[in-house]
Amino acid sequence: MVYCNYCPGYCCYRLEGSVLLLTATDINRLARHFRISDGEVRKRYLENKYTFKVREDGSCIFQATDRVVRRCTVHEARPDQCRRFPYGNPCPYLEREDLLERIQPLIEKCLRPVATF
Repeated sequence: MVYCNYCPGYCCYRLEGSVLLLTATDINRLARHFRISDGEVRKRYLENKYTFKVREDGSCIFQATDRVVRRCTVHEARPDQCRRFPYGNPCPYLEREDLLERIQPLIEKCLRPVATF
């Protein structure tokens, strides 16, 4: 999907009621990517048996906060659910204003530069 190349990662934020279902294959792919065991991936990166931890703003822990596009830091090893989204349909964040209104402030907050002195 061409649009995804310029997307700030709308689908990489967990909204209430949404779930990222990780499979054993996804976990193993990440383990190979990081060169650690499947158990270590579960320990470091999973919130429960089937989903990633998220940051306070709801963003995926593997999402870069220092750039607007190409934000997935594990893109080559991303889970199948991420690979398949939006499942052959138009991106719901472009089709539904209610979703975009919920996500856009999170993205803008995440990408604000932190003041350093």
